[in-house]
Amino acid sequence: MLPMLIDDDVAEARQEELFATIAEAGFPCVGAKSAMARGTLKVLAGRSLESAWNDVQIHSELLDWARAYRADPGGLRSLAVVYDGPLGLSEEEFERAMWDRLQSLSDKDEWRGQPYDQRVSADPGDPHFSLSFGGEAFFVVGLHPEASRPARRFPRPTLVFNLHDQFERLRDEGLYEKMRDRILDRDRELAGDTNPMLARHGEASEARQYSGRMVDESWQCPFRDKRAVPAE
Repeated sequence: MLPMLIDDDVAEARQEELFATIAEAGFPCVGAKSAMARGTLKVLAGRSLESAWNDVQIHSELLDWARAYRADPGGLRSLAVVYDGPLGLSEEEFERAMWDRLQSLSDKDEWRGQPYDQRVSADPGDPHFSLSFGGEAFFVVGLHPEASRPARRFPRPTLVFNLHDQFERLRDEGLYEKMRDRILDRDRELAGDTNPMLARHGEASEARQYSGRMVDESWQCPFRDKRAVPAE
């Protein structure tokens, strides 16, 4: 019998925790607020960010999420995994555990025969990098108690999976830049400055942004996807 996600009562409590944080007036991400209001922010409860205990179930949820999006691609939606712990991880420890989980999930995507979304790169050093699950590109926002950026602080380690294509659709509709500017303005009001790690897709690898930790040019992403095409 496969290990299951934490029971429904705990999952509901984790969802209430996350929703309460997003609902705060100062929370900068208007995309998350929109997804929550539309009922398209799904919350899963995991056991530990440092354990593979729930990885198969979480990956299955990502596959379902990708399929559902292809069937009905309208609007903003996010899939958040709120882990029970561990609490008190430093930014470096959170980043390391986060990439361990993302590596495990990507390995399962390859093992299950899923194609990498060809609209993005599987190379984390490439400015066009995104993760891929079920043939759909995703980027991740990490939240945890010890984050230096106020917008990334949350009582429990959390990974929020966002579909890359939904933001490309907003760009095509001329809405992306307006939403991005609103988020940046709200983040500046909350933190006193703009997050220096933020960059548009195609300008710098988004892998640098996932954990929320400020990194310099020497930082090397520990992620390697087996489906990446070797450079010639």
